[in-house]
Amino acid sequence: MSGVIVTDPPKAELKDVDALAGFGVATVGEALGRTGLLSPEIRPIQQGVRVAGTAVTVLSWPGDNLMIHAAVEQCGEGDILVVTTTSPSTDGMFGELFATALQRRGVRGVITNAGIRDTQELRDMGFAAWSRAVSSQGTVKATGGSVNVPIAIDGQVIRPGDVILADDDGVVVVPRERARATAEASEAREAKEARSRAAFLDGELGLDRYGLRETLKRLGVEYKTYDAYAGESS
Repeated sequence: MSGVIVTDPPKAELKDVDALAGFGVATVGEALGRTGLLSPEIRPIQQGVRVAGTAVTVLSWPGDNLMIHAAVEQCGEGDILVVTTTSPSTDGMFGELFATALQRRGVRGVITNAGIRDTQELRDMGFAAWSRAVSSQGTVKATGGSVNVPIAIDGQVIRPGDVILADDDGVVVVPRERARATAEASEAREAKEARSRAAFLDGELGLDRYGLRETLKRLGVEYKTYDAYAGESS
């Protein structure tokens, strides 16, 4: 497997990345039209952490982390490392030593379609990580791959420089050209939810606020007293 290391990909502006960091993955996914979400099988190794950054992408051979070593050199302030393999793998391709090198370079976290190990050490050092598996199985450094090329995880294309947002609910990818517009749409959605939250605190029902009584009626859902329902069932 030959490959390529791209050294200067375009990236979303950091101010837009940081704006997106103010919103949850669920909010941003909705603002994107319910697109961009990775599989729920990719889960955080920690809780209560949200990070956003620009993607440095890695395509590796399964069970081989050579290209992660190559990718470290391409990483900088505000990046998130995103790793996938050419075929499914759960091996622990990423651990504490990689995180130490990346944290030194200002990298905000790692997302991988494979496995992570040293999870306690990663939590202790505050390096955020999301993975498909946690595995102590080690890897080799023997096969070429690529860095900073478009990759796909769970059918979602991730390009270098796209925005990655991750929290307890999962991971979402925002195309770099849409970062600013998505941040604005997320802000509008949060404002709308704040109004709904205030209404619910005041006792209003979602059935009325969202006009769902008419939807129930259109779908043929009826209201019946218990006695009427029990009588029909006997």
